[in-house]
Amino acid sequence: MALGKYCVPAILTLFLIGPGMARGLAAQPVEARPLILSHELVVELFPGTHELLATDETVIEAPIETTRLAFTLAPSLRVESVTVLSSTGQSTSRPSDSTAAFTTELFAQQSRQRVLVTLPKAHGTRVKLAWTYRGFIDDPPKEPRHLRFVTPSETAGHVGPEGVYLGGESQWYPDIEGSYSTYRLTVQVPHGWTALTQGRQTESATTGTGTSSTWVVADRSEALTLVANRFTVTSREWTSRDGQRVELATYVFPDNAALADEYLDATAKYLDAYIPILGAFPFGKFAVVENFFASGLGMPSFTLLGSGSIKRHYVQPYALGHEIVHSWIGNSVFNRDGSGNWVEGLTTYLANYYWHELHHDDKQAIEQRRMMLQGYSVYVAPDQDYPVAQFVRKSDERDNAIGYQKSAFLFHLLRREIGDEAFWRALKTFVGRYRDRPADWESIETVFAQEARRDLRWFFEQWVERPGAPVLSLGEVHAHRVADKDGRNMWQLTVHVQQAGTPFRMALPVTIATTGTTETRWVSLNSSPETAAEFTVSDQPILVRLDPDLMGFRRLARSQLPPMLNGYVTDRNKTIVRVFADEASPLQQVIARVADQETSVPESRKTKVLSAAGEALPSTGSVLILAGADEARAVQQIVKQSCGNLVALRPTGFDINGRTYEGQEMAALFSCHRASVPGSILTVLYGVSPGAVANASRYLFYYGWQSYVIFKDGAAITRDVWQNQPETKEVRIDATQ
Repeated sequence: MALGKYCVPAILTLFLIGPGMARGLAAQPVEARPLILSHELVVELFPGTHELLATDETVIEAPIETTRLAFTLAPSLRVESVTVLSSTGQSTSRPSDSTAAFTTELFAQQSRQRVLVTLPKAHGTRVKLAWTYRGFIDDPPKEPRHLRFVTPSETAGHVGPEGVYLGGESQWYPDIEGSYSTYRLTVQVPHGWTALTQGRQTESATTGTGTSSTWVVADRSEALTLVANRFTVTSREWTSRDGQRVELATYVFPDNAALADEYLDATAKYLDAYIPILGAFPFGKFAVVENFFASGLGMPSFTLLGSGSIKRHYVQPYALGHEIVHSWIGNSVFNRDGSGNWVEGLTTYLANYYWHELHHDDKQAIEQRRMMLQGYSVYVAPDQDYPVAQFVRKSDERDNAIGYQKSAFLFHLLRREIGDEAFWRALKTFVGRYRDRPADWESIETVFAQEARRDLRWFFEQWVERPGAPVLSLGEVHAHRVADKDGRNMWQLTVHVQQAGTPFRMALPVTIATTGTTETRWVSLNSSPETAAEFTVSDQPILVRLDPDLMGFRRLARSQLPPMLNGYVTDRNKTIVRVFADEASPLQQVIARVADQETSVPESRKTKVLSAAGEALPSTGSVLILAGADEARAVQQIVKQSCGNLVALRPTGFDINGRTYEGQEMAALFSCHRASVPGSILTVLYGVSPGAVANASRYLFYYGWQSYVIFKDGAAITRDVWQNQPETKEVRIDATQ
């Protein structure tokens, strides 16, 4: 799963001064507080001992009345010296090189270090400091905490034999919160290793002790990320249709070198698609870099993908495409410190969704809209909702549903509101105006309102600053005969659309089936709980469907959602039914993993476990059955009640959705709405043999959005969703008026 870039400055804000003070500090003019303008780093890495040895010359812009500067630095790094090299500006004196006084403050509970440097009494508005420091960065990547295996492993930075990862959150160089700096980095690594960072490589050399390379980052950036490993490097020069030249490269481990052309071709394909939409590519290079732990991160001029992703041909729009769009959105136009994160929503809309529109894949475009609505409806309970404007970073599925999915959908609504021409013109204007600058939701509103020549305050107040979503239903639908101005027989149709809770203003399509045609009309919902829309149609209307293609954002009731594993996962009342005898069965690891995830959950809310299908199922909540072939007949009796004829289990195979699957290598994961328990799910993981279910058991929760998944030898070969029908009402025919 692509996570995009980290919100690094926001993290450093918390380390340095705390969120309350951050809001006050962010309100000050930029020139009223110290900022780092540039870094000139020389770093030597020792993976075998997890050590880093570094110098850094920083140019700081600071008011002349500033007496002390506060920097962040990883607590495992020790500052050996800080020297004032020069001072220029409004000061009347220019000190010569001198050692600066500094103190450090370690905060063990928060794993942070603050370095306080005292400046000369007379200094100019620009001060250059030379740092020497060294230490260890050794936070080995951990397994993801979440039940679904789609988040990156967690680390605050690591220098080790398996690889080097030093991101902004690693605090591997002295920094001041809120700075957007340029960088020059010279890094030395052992023989056989290759280092990579942002920007352009200008020099490389091999010495008796290792390999060094020099990189220049001429564009201002929030943070510098440095990675190193034993890479095989492949590159090519690519030219866009308008003549822009970009160096494309892959840095992968030797056993994946054969995949280089696939990733280079895919990169070129995405650049061809997005440069016309977003403008010139912001960087002179783009590299796909293999990581030694699970990740999907977009940095300025490269993306960092875990080995598992690289091997799985991670070139899809939601994967590689998402990270390439981050080159413009987030890595060129920055998210403003202390404000809501708009970056992930816009990137998700352009990469995960709009790519399918761009390639006229209407079926997949509808599927993406369905996923956005389902994610929000499943993971965001009404009492736990919050405005898009308050999203900062993803820590759970609720954040993902609000900050990625709802945020992405609101750009779809904005495009519908102002029209394609104004939307795409505004997007390109926005990216160009804020290049190398921070932006926020207010910046987006200003640019889009200007380009649309309309006041959009109501739109951003409703969709960005307010929590919630419409809860919609069809009310009364009726029609009667009328004559048009030429005396021809027509039908006047009245459609009532109801909103529960706080009404939203939006346009929503309804599909009208008549005796002759099917057509789509739009209803303009307002701030009333019920809207009546009138349409004139030529043929007698029979049925009206409410937004069947999911063009409007809204909250769906659980009973309106297709049955799927995530319906089980998010039920507050869950039971696992254990229908296998062998304690060594791969199915046991599902139970163990759920128990491990619930160690801090109160006993009353933990998932209940029943030992056999023979026990009576609970009368409430959702149920997950884990079963082997020996119990096929017993489980089938339960399945029949909820799935009807959709599923039939046998000791040697199964039938699902009209297809037969036979053999020891077959397994199935399927879900149905639980009979007589509205809003709850029955999910079954069934394997004809232990080997067939082993891999499915390990990655079970990755398949949360499908109604059924068929596995053969552990690989998913078929997956699909049993779609619910859109809300439909028959048209009542009134007596002729």
